[in-house]
Amino acid sequence: MKREIQSSHEHRLHSRFILVLTSGCMAIAAGTSHPGLCADATVPGEITTPYPTIIHLAVEWAIQGDDNLNATCSVSFRESGKEQWREGLPLRRVPAGKGQTVETPVSWSNKFSGSLFDLKPDTEYEISLKLQDPDGESFEKMARARTRPVPRAAPDAPVKKVDPVSLAAELKAAQPGDILLLAAGQYGQVVVAQDGAPRKPIVLRSEAPHQASFDSISMIKRKHVYIEGVSIKNSQKGEPIAGVNMTFAEDCVVRRCKIEAICGVLAQKSKNNYIADNVLQGAYPWEDPLMGAAGKTSGNGVKFDGPGNVVCFNTVTGYRDCLSHIDNDLVCDDMYNNDVSQGLDDGIEADYARGNCRILRNRLTNCFIGLSSQPGLGGPTYFIRNVMYNITYMPFKLYRFSQGDVCLHNTVVKVGDGMSSKDDRPFDHAYFRNNLFIGGAGKAKWGNQGYNNASGQGIARAA
Repeated sequence: MKREIQSSHEHRLHSRFILVLTSGCMAIAAGTSHPGLCADATVPGEITTPYPTIIHLAVEWAIQGDDNLNATCSVSFRESGKEQWREGLPLRRVPAGKGQTVETPVSWSNKFSGSLFDLKPDTEYEISLKLQDPDGESFEKMARARTRPVPRAAPDAPVKKVDPVSLAAELKAAQPGDILLLAAGQYGQVVVAQDGAPRKPIVLRSEAPHQASFDSISMIKRKHVYIEGVSIKNSQKGEPIAGVNMTFAEDCVVRRCKIEAICGVLAQKSKNNYIADNVLQGAYPWEDPLMGAAGKTSGNGVKFDGPGNVVCFNTVTGYRDCLSHIDNDLVCDDMYNNDVSQGLDDGIEADYARGNCRILRNRLTNCFIGLSSQPGLGGPTYFIRNVMYNITYMPFKLYRFSQGDVCLHNTVVKVGDGMSSKDDRPFDHAYFRNNLFIGGAGKAKWGNQGYNNASGQGIARAA
């Protein structure tokens, strides 16, 4: 298969599809400005554009009513100041609900929600929304939002040459905008204790690619700190130490690094970080006894939660889950153009996504399960143009009453059923279109775990 995943931010896509469930009529909440309307009529509320990322924008339109779920909202957009409008995917209708199989209570409100895809970085867009409801009025609204820039060092940043002996002192004295150019050598475990500033990050950059070597780098609670081109090797057994720990980090970057660790990058409760163009190598070979939820493996290539994070153009292999959500505030996150292989449990685990998480154009090879949404919490969670080859169990794990999954233009080639869902807690409010599922001879089992890839009939079993 020719590699089409490359280090670039020039992409295009478009499309749409359906699976809609209706519910009974309920009363409109007290205090609405339209007390005489039936609850099937839509009452529009506030429009928001939360957590822009580099090439995507989210749009949410809060509503009341539309209990029969037949309202629609079309989208068109253009760069501010330009004449030509482009059609976007319609916003998804997200009925209010709550998570049924999560320990921490999670609920979501009645709304339309969706994303604009493959935009220009650092560009303002005008967004035109047209809401139509056969049971009531139609509404037109405008919104504006700006994508984030690709993170870069300040153009006039002072460059300070650093070696393993001087790094600690230089880090302590570092000012926003400084670039610390790292000579070849072994730097051990490093804790970054200073913050940069917007458009003036503190940058740790290897002078020659991967020649500055670390055991681990801690960026806990840091803001505007960039790590570029370094090597990190950490093979500690037991409770894994992250190669890069970005817990509570905001607006930080890990880019063009080579990381060998049981846990590559940990970014728990983080926001607006950028993890791109890295090579992450895990500890596990592609072997039967290690596969599945009961396989004796641990650690993830990139494990993160929090809003606005971007994980793209990485090569990730040999982890339990190569790319993985945790479970906190997962909105407007992107995972795209990653090359994922040897995911012993999930290639990409997008569990607990709460709206406008986008999993696009990833290539997944030799993974037990391809893409997981267990569960999606309201959505939309977008799975678009992913390619999966030799997925041994199932390509999509839509379990635990997952709601709001949108699966478009994905390609799957695997043994057994090309597409299946085998959980007794069915997914709901999903939307599939233009996917290609190619199965083959099945009935394979793994170890003593009882997993079976079925008969190869290609039959989706979903309620």
